[in-house]
Amino acid sequence: MSFEKFSDTAVLLPLENVDTDQIIPARFLKATTREGFGENLFCDWRFNKDGSPKPDFVLNQETYKGSILAVGKNFGCGSSREHAAWAIGDYGFKVVISSFFADIFKNNALNNNILPIVAEEQVMDRLFKELQNDPATEILVDLPNEQWSFGGKSYGFEINEYKKECLLKGYDNIDYLLSHKQAVESFEQKHILN
Repeated sequence: MSFEKFSDTAVLLPLENVDTDQIIPARFLKATTREGFGENLFCDWRFNKDGSPKPDFVLNQETYKGSILAVGKNFGCGSSREHAAWAIGDYGFKVVISSFFADIFKNNALNNNILPIVAEEQVMDRLFKELQNDPATEILVDLPNEQWSFGGKSYGFEINEYKKECLLKGYDNIDYLLSHKQAVESFEQKHILN
């Protein structure tokens, strides 16, 4: 799925130091495919032991909806499990915005077509207040121009050019290599096979 420019509302989870075991508990890591992890995203926060939803957790409320997740700093810390990104993507989130991501989580997100946007802490404070005051606040994400905006103000973000191209074209690492097949074959013809 390619990713360019879109606008949506956000789910607000302003907790700091959310680790990968909180994102997807270890007991769900037995599966080897990416499908189905979304139903267990933040499982121990979302559900009681009997499986019933906890009404006070944000994903169980009608207040916040959308494909953008706004979170506190140091999101995705802890173990390097890629399943955390799988769960976020399978739930339907396309973008996660924080003032700081654990490096491994950030890379796992990018490898799974999720855009992690790093914002300054004062911008995150403003976003949290805006979402608390109006959960229907629209956030515009413009990947080609590396911009995002809400409440009439725009902000830039940085992304590796390779990962940006993959997101824009909906490529995984193999798709990216295959997209350069003709150039590789041409190089081989000129430099290796002669």
